[in-house]
Amino acid sequence: MVEGTLAPPEHRGAPPAPTRPGRPWRAELGRQLEVVALVGLVVTQPLLDVLGRSPDFFLFHRAGPGDILLLVALIAIAPTVPFALLGAATLVAGRTARAALHTLLVGLLLAALAVQVGRHGTPLRGVPLLLAAAGAGAAGAAAHRRWRAPGRVLRMAALGPAVFVGLFLFASPASAVVLPRAHTGAAGVAGPGAHPPVVMIVLDELPLVSLLGPDGRIDAARYPHFAELAQRSTWYRDATGVSGWTPYALPAMLTGRYPAQPLAPHYSQYPDNLFTALGGLYDIRAEESITRLCPPSRCEQPASPEQGLGVLVRESGKLLRQVTAPMDSPVDPEHSYRELTRAEAGLDAAEPVPADPKFRWDNLDDNQPARFTSFLAGLRPSTRPTLHFLHLLMPHSPWAYLPSGAHYAAPEDLPNDGAGWVDLARQRHLAQLGYTDRLIGETLRTLRATGLYDKALVLVTADHGVSFRRDWQGRGMDAIDHAADQVAWVPMFIKEPGQRAGRVDDRNWEHVDLLPTIADYAHLRVPWLMEGRSARQAPRERADKRFYDRPGQPVTITGGVPSVPPAPPVSPLVGTRVGERPGGGTATVANLAAFRAVDPANGDLPALVWGAVPAAVPGGTLLAVAVNGTIGAVVPVVPADRAGRRFAALLPDDRLFAAGPNRLDLYRVAADGGLRRLTLS
Repeated sequence: MVEGTLAPPEHRGAPPAPTRPGRPWRAELGRQLEVVALVGLVVTQPLLDVLGRSPDFFLFHRAGPGDILLLVALIAIAPTVPFALLGAATLVAGRTARAALHTLLVGLLLAALAVQVGRHGTPLRGVPLLLAAAGAGAAGAAAHRRWRAPGRVLRMAALGPAVFVGLFLFASPASAVVLPRAHTGAAGVAGPGAHPPVVMIVLDELPLVSLLGPDGRIDAARYPHFAELAQRSTWYRDATGVSGWTPYALPAMLTGRYPAQPLAPHYSQYPDNLFTALGGLYDIRAEESITRLCPPSRCEQPASPEQGLGVLVRESGKLLRQVTAPMDSPVDPEHSYRELTRAEAGLDAAEPVPADPKFRWDNLDDNQPARFTSFLAGLRPSTRPTLHFLHLLMPHSPWAYLPSGAHYAAPEDLPNDGAGWVDLARQRHLAQLGYTDRLIGETLRTLRATGLYDKALVLVTADHGVSFRRDWQGRGMDAIDHAADQVAWVPMFIKEPGQRAGRVDDRNWEHVDLLPTIADYAHLRVPWLMEGRSARQAPRERADKRFYDRPGQPVTITGGVPSVPPAPPVSPLVGTRVGERPGGGTATVANLAAFRAVDPANGDLPALVWGAVPAAVPGGTLLAVAVNGTIGAVVPVVPADRAGRRFAALLPDDRLFAAGPNRLDLYRVAADGGLRRLTLS
């Protein structure tokens, strides 16, 4: 036997030294810290970054500080809980099994992080991005297993979630909603003269050109109530908003000052505004949507069921899916902004509405927006001057209403830009604008019925427009550069107390002029410096406009009253009856089942038809969509994308539908106008 191979006699047969108590737990704690760091980078940071830049998300959902703090705690802590439980469960397993599982988790989390980094820093999308991320995750896991340095770095980075939470609470624009400062807004000083009631409706995402007919006037055939308003008020035809984003545009309108900083649209950030200026003299009845400029000392915002922690968690989950997806998707909380209907909110009607054969309120009144119902109910004379204010998210997307008020379902993944899609988007916008016109008509009728119409100062406008120009759709800087006429120019109607005849004023109106104008008519002196100019003063001399994609960075835009963009041609097939046609192909209709049992009385119709055709059908091929034998739309097959070769058609005429089973037919339109019926599935 070779000398030195045996242990000393006193140690022969002795059991091995016992493991130090707690060592597996300390190792597991280190692993958990690494997971906390990676989850913070994959979930906590991107979500809090998006939400921190979107205070309007919390304002729209009427979230209180307590709800927001709970949401932040959930975002920071909840995603790590499954990993912690899994780690605790593996303590009974061997060290090798625990290490292997931890390496797998690190690789998966690194791959998820690589998806986000790759989507922002590379042109890869979809499966190629997933494959690249999987490779990056595997390489990172191997490095983590081989060397100690990556683990040490991750354990130090475990402080990240706490840092991200701190930045959200104290440095983000949303911090004003969580930790609002005390309100010190100034009240206006009453002057000599009458203080008329003020009725103000701010619509959203409504370009002036959407209301215009070919002659440049309000299209009375499509929008009779806007036309009626124009005929009895002053139409400031050259009016522009100051920003394409409501959180900047609306505070400018209500403070008389251009956007200077990216602040939350909250009374703590804008203490001096319309509500405080009028609040010393006027009662305030305000229905805000994605702002909270009226302080609790002036008015209490009505509650809605769509509030609290539950809706915040649900919408944050949707955002997380967008953030972590390997495909481009607009990560914008604004996509959750939708007016609740009266039925959803459980509200009674403001008052019985007389039957109108042109508008089936008797069947569709439950579709009326809940806040609009509350606004109508408040339009009553009062012994004190009263401000009735409504910011209504109409005809703002998501587009879901026909001009009649009937609601239709739509998939979330329909693009708004590109060949075929942008025309559909504009058609859906105009249909919802037709419904908005009905709401304006109800407002005018209610004002007359209550006697407020002649006495009140009535203002109807929109905070900004939106571009439907192909390749430049939306409200961002590209749209401003290429389609400012659709983004900046908005309707602006002011009916003075006692005004009977309409007139047009083509002065250079900018929406910072709104508060000075209201103050002049209300005979109030606003006790802060405003950058706007009252319409009762001489027009501003300069002809150009100030517009802000970002606060503090004005863009100069020029041009006068915009001209109407050319409308897409309407196929002569629309409205024609179709008999038997030979078959010639197939198509898939996603909502085909909705036609089996239609109940127009409940306010819902399958008015949007969408689906796909075989890949062999060329892009641009025309399809005719018929309901019960009448063609309601002719649309092109769009170029193929990741969802296939798709089509979608809006059927805006609800007279096409009948109660009970409805027949849906699709026809392929040949070059000579002939039709071949497609077999649907």
